[in-house]
Amino acid sequence: MSSPICKLGFRFQLQLQFNSRYFCNSARFKITAIDGDPYARKFMASVREQCQLRFPNLQIPLNLFYQMMSLAYRPSIIDFNRLLAAMLKLKRLQPHSTVISLYSHLELSGRRPDSHSMAILANCYCHLGRVDFGFSLIAKSLKLGYPLESNLGLFNTLINGLVHNNQLLQAVELLDVAVVKLGIQPDTVTYGTVVKGLCEIGDYADVLHLLRQMKSRPSCCKPDIVIYNTVIHSLCRDKLLNEALYVFSAMRTEGINPDVITYDTLIRGMFNLGRNVEAKEMLVEMIDSNIAPDVSIYNMLIHIHCKDTMIDEAQALVEIMTEQGLAPDVLTYNALLDGYCLCGQMDKAREVFDLMVQTHCQPDVVTYSTLINGYVKLESIDKAHDIFQEMIAQGIAPDVVVYSTLIDGLCKSNRIPLARQLFNDMQIYGIKPDVCTYGSLLDGLCKNAQLDEVKALLKEMESNGVTPDIVIYTILIDNLCEVGEVKYAEIFVSDLLSKGALLDRKTYTTMIKGYCKTGLMNTAVKLLNKMKQVGCPPDDVTYNTLIQGFIIKNDMRNALFFRDIMVNKGFKADAKTISLFRNHL
Repeated sequence: MSSPICKLGFRFQLQLQFNSRYFCNSARFKITAIDGDPYARKFMASVREQCQLRFPNLQIPLNLFYQMMSLAYRPSIIDFNRLLAAMLKLKRLQPHSTVISLYSHLELSGRRPDSHSMAILANCYCHLGRVDFGFSLIAKSLKLGYPLESNLGLFNTLINGLVHNNQLLQAVELLDVAVVKLGIQPDTVTYGTVVKGLCEIGDYADVLHLLRQMKSRPSCCKPDIVIYNTVIHSLCRDKLLNEALYVFSAMRTEGINPDVITYDTLIRGMFNLGRNVEAKEMLVEMIDSNIAPDVSIYNMLIHIHCKDTMIDEAQALVEIMTEQGLAPDVLTYNALLDGYCLCGQMDKAREVFDLMVQTHCQPDVVTYSTLINGYVKLESIDKAHDIFQEMIAQGIAPDVVVYSTLIDGLCKSNRIPLARQLFNDMQIYGIKPDVCTYGSLLDGLCKNAQLDEVKALLKEMESNGVTPDIVIYTILIDNLCEVGEVKYAEIFVSDLLSKGALLDRKTYTTMIKGYCKTGLMNTAVKLLNKMKQVGCPPDDVTYNTLIQGFIIKNDMRNALFFRDIMVNKGFKADAKTISLFRNHL
């Protein structure tokens, strides 16, 4: 079946054949129609109709242009403007140079451009990065006798061109020149363009200045809801929520009622900053203002409630949403699934998943990933693996997050062979393991003392361009120390230091634990002193680890010595240290 674009192109070709049949003789585009000819009028009506549609390519409007030029009946400049403006909609084909050339052809044929023509030409120059050429059109427009008041479209186009060419200072200067020196009355489009550009660079001082300037202008140029929404959105994007609320208040003081976009922006800004209570209050205010929230707003609030494990409130929001005639989408269901999984209510999560399928809302990779993660956290690895198989059966390709989650669960349940198989499968299917994937598998291999496998996997990891981070090294060091392989752990510590990495407190404490486990207490104390020297002071966990090592070695003198140091630093003995002291006494 042919595409809509192909059909549209075919329709245009038929129209051209129709036009040629009535208006062209055997000469190339030579049309013999006279003024008032009904066929010529019918041709121009066809041109106007086609301009309202989107041309599939440039050749069709070019053909129409030359047919119009060849008519004995001279189409007005308005018709030419309409055709060339339609050509500019084909931005991907970069028609701007062509349009400029066609206007030159028009002028050479004696057709006089109007103020709209000037705006179209300025638009072309601006898109070509030659705003300076666009300015020359002001003088040309005045030379042709068009009054300054009719040049607002040209000025708006030039200001827009300056903004898009990162010449905001010049855009503001042009606005001042237009208002103060030339007496042109800018409209909301003029100010809105400059405001949007200033918001993009975060120049809110000038934005507020322009808003005040607009308020001092005639009533037709007061800031409208579009301009206020632009400013509020930009402030929320830059996490300046209090400033956004100030503008919101000023807007309402001006008698401009917020719309669904205003509320959506503010609620989203509150949500992104974790100000969830205010987001809920804003929703209530929105409903009280008789503005119906859309699906995206409900999804945000459902997500907020689910993250706060307020799953009953989230479910209530879904019910309100459906009562208002809004159908939950995949984001709604995914948020609910996540909420139930966070609460460990996997039966409820499965019910939500089944409801998705019943309502013909196609589960996506996030849906399955959430379910798999929920089952893994509850150590229901078989169910997690079943969901994984169901996902594949439905034709949804697992991503690296899904594979990493399942591999981590399998490693933690000591099912290393299956985890290894999944690890190999994901690479066969073109999914590259990330640091988390390697970390989970390395952790599992270390816990099973498969040191040769660990070394081989580390080499494979680096050859695949995945650089081990401090988390990976800490996992390796911790596991090696746990099984008494302190010498291997030291190799990884040296490797870390050679790469310019700084060891953190957890890594130092892990090594001290390993030395204590193997009875190397002097080395453990030296490492403790080194922590102080490198600006990474020991914490309560470090001291408790060292003290426990001395107690197990029956060295109570040193155990009490470091106990006193720990207490003097404001730390306390943990439950294990206290228990070991009691047992020894």
